[in-house]
Amino acid sequence: MIPFSPPRIDKHIIEEVKDTLLSGWITTGPKTKQFEKLITGYCGHRKTLCVSSATAGLELILRWFGVGPGDEVIVPAYTYCATANVVIHSGAKPVMVDVGDDFTISPSAIQKAVTHRTKVIIPVDIGGYPADYDQIFKIVNIKEIKEKFCPANNVQKELGRILVLSDAAHSLGASYKGNKTGTLSDITIFSFHAVKNLTTSEGGAICLNLSDNFDCDKIYNELAVKSLHGQTKDAYSKLKGGNWRYDVKEAGYKSNMTDLQAAIGLVEIKRYENDMLQKRKHIFYKYYNALKNKEWVILPPAENHFRESSFHVFLLRIKHITESQRDEIIQKVYDDGASLNVHFIPLPMLSFYKKNNYDIKDFPKSYELYSNEISLPIYYDLTDENIDFIINSLIKNTENILKG
Repeated sequence: MIPFSPPRIDKHIIEEVKDTLLSGWITTGPKTKQFEKLITGYCGHRKTLCVSSATAGLELILRWFGVGPGDEVIVPAYTYCATANVVIHSGAKPVMVDVGDDFTISPSAIQKAVTHRTKVIIPVDIGGYPADYDQIFKIVNIKEIKEKFCPANNVQKELGRILVLSDAAHSLGASYKGNKTGTLSDITIFSFHAVKNLTTSEGGAICLNLSDNFDCDKIYNELAVKSLHGQTKDAYSKLKGGNWRYDVKEAGYKSNMTDLQAAIGLVEIKRYENDMLQKRKHIFYKYYNALKNKEWVILPPAENHFRESSFHVFLLRIKHITESQRDEIIQKVYDDGASLNVHFIPLPMLSFYKKNNYDIKDFPKSYELYSNEISLPIYYDLTDENIDFIINSLIKNTENILKG
């Protein structure tokens, strides 16, 4: 069976993890700090804090920004549940809007959804393809939109507008107008979950790129405290020279990254641009070129004159099929010996959000994309033979089903 997205585990990763184990230091420490610096250097933003997951990173930023009851956060209806769940956790309301044909949040829908309660917009780079950040920033800087913004604390007053918080769980290494993800919004959140382009088994990163009005070093320290129970020193800092005394400034969270996780990331970030990304792009275009002449295919967005994907997955769409036919194709290919997937079930179709009065009928483009989407696997160890097998099985089973 060809799996959908196994992590890359090779001798280099094993040796780095072994080195961490033998060092006697496995929780947050020097390797986590080194990993943060390498992410910052690779992407070009101002400061990075590594955390236990992208979900934790999103929630920490909402808490830091002061989002709470009575506030609204605009999210796309087409995303994984974590994007909206963190808004619920903060006590605010997720305001869902539709997406465009490229799976990313619709700027025009954002503009219509802004109210005096809106504090944050969370664009999502589905499949690794960046949202249209220039258009989003044009909207949040429109005079009438800025006048709607009602700051509730000093951080919000300093920004003076809606915060753009990028859910870039899929898009490390993607670019927009020559700039890498991490620099495209006020704050960007990466995921290093086991299925992501770069994994630390679990984990994530908060990438700070706020304007010079903000002291990102200070914010980094605030977030580090918030991510460790509100404690002023992590365990590694407390070891140094009788430096055990600490304070707790708030009832924080437990969302720090460990050195064991960072050890995997250290190997991967060093070879990411010239190895991992190139392999993923090769796989993407193997699918693309094999399928581009099929009249039933809608190809996924990949790159144009100002956007380039990180090639996280291949978001294939098939014309003139129903949701049930899509599911049948996936099952038939699985029966042949390969796992496919769907990214994602739109939020309004999930039980929790349905019972909270979200209706997929209000998001026709999200449903249209979802109903005929099939995600083809992209991962480092996928061979050309594997890819050919998947393509042949997909074509055979799709055409059989389309024939009826």
